[in-house]
Amino acid sequence: MANLLEAKQVVLPYQRKRAPPFATLPQPLLMNSNANQPFPQNLFRRQDESPDAQFYQVPRFVTHIDEGAITAVTQLYREYFPANGTLLDLMSSWVSHLPAEVAYQRVVGLGMNEAELRANPRLNEYVVQDLNRQPTLPFEAGSFDGAAICVSIDYLTQPVEVLRELGRVLRPEAPLVITFSNRCFPSKAIAAWHALDDHGHLQLVAQFLQAAGNWHDLELLDRSPKPRRSDPLFAVVARAGTPAAK
Repeated sequence: MANLLEAKQVVLPYQRKRAPPFATLPQPLLMNSNANQPFPQNLFRRQDESPDAQFYQVPRFVTHIDEGAITAVTQLYREYFPANGTLLDLMSSWVSHLPAEVAYQRVVGLGMNEAELRANPRLNEYVVQDLNRQPTLPFEAGSFDGAAICVSIDYLTQPVEVLRELGRVLRPEAPLVITFSNRCFPSKAIAAWHALDDHGHLQLVAQFLQAAGNWHDLELLDRSPKPRRSDPLFAVVARAGTPAAK
C-alpha cells in the first residue's frame, strides 16, 4: 500500500486550499435570523454540481491528511468517545482513525462508496447514502453514544439538516467531533468553505450547529500537531441536546 506522502499524490484534485486573511472576512459571519433559511443558498454552491455518486464511484484507498494530523484526530476520539459505546462514523471511508486500543460495542459507518466502507476494519455495519440528496439518517432516535465527521463537513450542501439529524440520533449529551484540515476536493467543497480561512471554518461549523438547534457546549479547537511541518487539524466538538434538556 502507498505510504502517506504517496497517497497525497494519488488523488490530485485533493489540494491545500488557499484562503484570504481572516481580517478581510465579513463580520459577523454568514448566519442570519431566518430560522427557516439561516444561510443564503449561494453559500452551498459548488464548482462541480454533477451527481456526487458519480464523483465518488471509484474507491480511493488513500488518506487525505498526514500522519501528524491523523494522530490528532485519533487523540480527540480517545478523549471524547466512551469505550464500549456505540459510534456513528458519518461520511466514512476505508479507515475511521479510532484508537486501536479502545474497544467499542458497535461502530456504524455511513458513506458514499461501498467498497471503501466494506474495507474499513472498525465498522460493524455500514450504510451507503448520499447526504446531499437525502439528509435524513436511517437510524432511530438516541441510537448512538458519539459521532464523528472527519475532513468531510465542507462537502455538505445541507449541513444544518444533516447536523439536526445527527442531534436526533445521538443520545443526550453524546459528543460529536467534527475535524478538518486545509485540504479538500475543491470542485466539491461548498462556496462558503472557499471564502473563509481556518478560523472562519471553525466559526462556520459552529454556526451550522447553532442553526441546527439541538447542540450545546460547543468547543472550537486547534489541534494542529506541528505548525508549518504537518497538516493543520481543527475540530468543533458539540454535545447533543439543548442546555435545558440537561
